[in-house]
Amino acid sequence: MKYICVYCGSNPGRQAVYREAARSLGRELAKRGLGLVYGGASVGVMGAVADAVLEHEGKAIGVIPHALATKEVSHHGLDDLFVVDSMHERKAKMAELSDGFIALPGGWGTIEEIFEMLTWAQLGFHEKPCGLLNAAGYYDHLFTFLEKAVEEQFVKPEFRPMIMMDESASSLLRRFDEYKAPKVKKWIGPEET
Repeated sequence: MKYICVYCGSNPGRQAVYREAARSLGRELAKRGLGLVYGGASVGVMGAVADAVLEHEGKAIGVIPHALATKEVSHHGLDDLFVVDSMHERKAKMAELSDGFIALPGGWGTIEEIFEMLTWAQLGFHEKPCGLLNAAGYYDHLFTFLEKAVEEQFVKPEFRPMIMMDESASSLLRRFDEYKAPKVKKWIGPEET
């Protein structure tokens, strides 16, 4: 792995622990020689993870749509900043540049982004690890939902390992190093439903 995509909020969140989790992940990425790919903003949880990577001499790449470049205050200290035309281009570019995906605390966009990568893994479009950094139990209820989806047979049990959750950045990244993607068919036809 060379680059980890981190999805997270452009808002700081209610608790300082969210920004500290972002800083911890940023430090750990730099320590391991892993570059950051993220949404390109200098504010909120996004800014915290990028700042920590850069402060520890890591590499940070941002990808931001033109419409958000000024609204979210693009980070001007990055190694590279891609300004794209749409959210679709943003997500595609981030996926292209990355070898794994982590969601820090964030809002609907953060959830949508990690779930898209998880869905792509389930469909066999990539074999990259996906994880949730569960700062202060932020993702506890989401993880319960994921378990319920397997229990209710909307997600096959063999796909369950495609999403990991941990409270520690170092532990989550260690699990990424050990990740072996389950083998899946790329197409599920009507005869298999």
